[in-house]
Amino acid sequence: MAGERPVGVTIVAVIAWIIGAVQIIGAIVGLVAGAGIDAWAVLIVGILTIAVSLGLFRGSNAARIIMAIVFTLNLIVAVWAIVIGVDFWDQVVAGALAIVGLVFLFSAKANAYFTQ
Repeated sequence: MAGERPVGVTIVAVIAWIIGAVQIIGAIVGLVAGAGIDAWAVLIVGILTIAVSLGLFRGSNAARIIMAIVFTLNLIVAVWAIVIGVDFWDQVVAGALAIVGLVFLFSAKANAYFTQ
């Protein structure tokens, strides 16, 4: 069992849980409105996002790796969007949030938490 969860990991896990919940609610609304396959895809992503957030809460290193991959992909997309000139400030914020998330997940305290 993992030790005391660092605040940064808790922040990332809570944000991931909220995002997953919003995705699930949006998917249900979409399904009721007849959105079809897109809504089902969002529902699945929402459920997976909730699962990853719960893994972070429990100290799962696999959940940390999945979240790190997501943050890295978000950072790559943000940098690419800046390069091609799409929504500069939105992408700066998205990239900065991805970096902060990575820092929270790989700080010394987080490393200790996930390797116990």
